[in-house]
Amino acid sequence: MQSSKFAPWDDPDAKPLIRFKNVTKRFGEFTAIDNLTLDIYEREFFALLGPSGCGKTTMMRMLAGFESPTEGVIELAGQDIAPVPPNKRAVNMMFQSYALFPHLSVWDNIAFGLRRDRMPKRDVEDRVEEMLRLVRLEKFAKRKPHQISGGQRQRVALARSLAKAPKLLLLDEPLGALDKKLRQDTQFELMDIQEKTGTTFVIVTHDQEEAMTVASRVAVMDQGQLMQVSTPDRIYETPNSVYVADFIGDVNIIQGRATPEGEETYRIDWSEGVQPLTAKSSNEFAAGQTCHLAIRPEKVAITAERPEDAANAVQGRVHDIAYLGNLSTYYVELPNGTIIKAQTSNTRRISRRTFTWEDTVWLSWTATAGVLLAN
Repeated sequence: MQSSKFAPWDDPDAKPLIRFKNVTKRFGEFTAIDNLTLDIYEREFFALLGPSGCGKTTMMRMLAGFESPTEGVIELAGQDIAPVPPNKRAVNMMFQSYALFPHLSVWDNIAFGLRRDRMPKRDVEDRVEEMLRLVRLEKFAKRKPHQISGGQRQRVALARSLAKAPKLLLLDEPLGALDKKLRQDTQFELMDIQEKTGTTFVIVTHDQEEAMTVASRVAVMDQGQLMQVSTPDRIYETPNSVYVADFIGDVNIIQGRATPEGEETYRIDWSEGVQPLTAKSSNEFAAGQTCHLAIRPEKVAITAERPEDAANAVQGRVHDIAYLGNLSTYYVELPNGTIIKAQTSNTRRISRRTFTWEDTVWLSWTATAGVLLAN
């Protein structure tokens, strides 16, 4: 994620590089993008995140020029891009398959687009060398794609996409083919390269961890609509709907009815014969209104004894344990059948667990730990 100083979206005078204005895209009867408005700024690393079929790839294809909006306007640097053919746009696209030429060397793959644009030979050489340095592949220039690893092929594709110095680079699930460890390393390389070149990157991904790692801002999408557009930390800590809370990271969602009790404080009745919960929220709820309390597992404490002074405390039985090395997640079943997840950080080596299956435990959290949502 970029430094906190970089926030053109908070500057009323900043001009966006990309503007979607009331864009709708239909394929026959099916609406892929539904009246969508969005600004993306220069030097942003912007992530379009959502499940398959949510419309993120359609948005990217419209930016690239492979699809046109049915309604609305897409602007790039203040110009309507609809009449501009794909090869004339200051936009490049990197595909998941990398689409490298197998018979060409790494060097020639990177040079391909520059030669096609009839760039002078000397300039081509300088630019290719610069790109090889950027992606740290100088030693592999003479090799063919099949002679290098998946992660290196990914960097060749990136170098080729950046060689023509596009204003905007579109990345379609670019790390999907890499294994988890390599994917994490490559995410940081991508961020580093984006920072060095100052190119605006728009990445399409269904991997929430990837979006949260690389992006300056994330747009969470569902069924052709933007559900929330914000910085990764805001999306995680203050989701604006149950959908976003549920889509990003692990979460407990407790449904109940809210009753105001003092300033920005609510009592939540959520199950017969169970003590009500307390939550603070700046969102307003009417008495008896249905609400959803979204609480991240790491904000739920697990103890053997009932904690004193806890705003919320419930008792249950350890139903399941997921040990993830750095974390352990306890799935605790309450007497009413609800399962609540609590996460503890494994700071010490585990000789024996504090809690094990079937143990009776208390779960507790503060009044501000959760986010109270209407829908």
